[in-house]
Amino acid sequence: MHFEFLVEDSSGRELVEILLPKLLGAQGFAHSWRVHSYKGLGRLPRDILRPRSDAYKRVLLDGLPQILRGLSRCDGIDAIVVLIDADKRPCEAFLAELLNVAKSCGAVAKTMFRLAIEEIEAWYLGDEAAILEAYPRAKIKILRNYVPDSVCDTWETLADAVVVGGRDTVMRIGGPHAGDYKHEWARTIGPKLVVERNRSQSFRKFCQGLQRKTLDSRA
Repeated sequence: MHFEFLVEDSSGRELVEILLPKLLGAQGFAHSWRVHSYKGLGRLPRDILRPRSDAYKRVLLDGLPQILRGLSRCDGIDAIVVLIDADKRPCEAFLAELLNVAKSCGAVAKTMFRLAIEEIEAWYLGDEAAILEAYPRAKIKILRNYVPDSVCDTWETLADAVVVGGRDTVMRIGGPHAGDYKHEWARTIGPKLVVERNRSQSFRKFCQGLQRKTLDSRA
């Protein structure tokens, strides 16, 4: 079975690429995949059937109708997985919008949407043991006070727990260099994540959705 993954940034792609061998097995053995990252989330076009002029600037939602339409028509692609940070959006309404796009593009049968709530850093915060293994000096109180998948400035909470100086250090660096921390978290915490103990329901739904897809392919 071949998967195409769409994620909104390069640190998300790095994490997904770390997770997939755990979830799907070795690349090319039973399953294969490609992970595409974009330069931010953007917004869905008002007219799904009419491409936006800036749809090819590597911003995910702006170009999503064209991307889904193209991938769904390619032979050899069995599933398209779109992973997006929910941020502060109402999840049910946002998912309904996304599904409407997939239906309009004739891609709904192949497409699975998954939301990280509030941000993908919730997946790290859902596994306290993984964080402590990667960062033994992490602030336990912050980790214990975190409510899984809550809307609470998620990446900032993780920064407060594991970065010297917390979120202020990351914000002071600013710009592209701040993204280096997100890549570091993917590389250091990502390999240590364990599905069964993770308290993030959005992480578990992502993993379970992939497992269902692979089981369906064998039916």
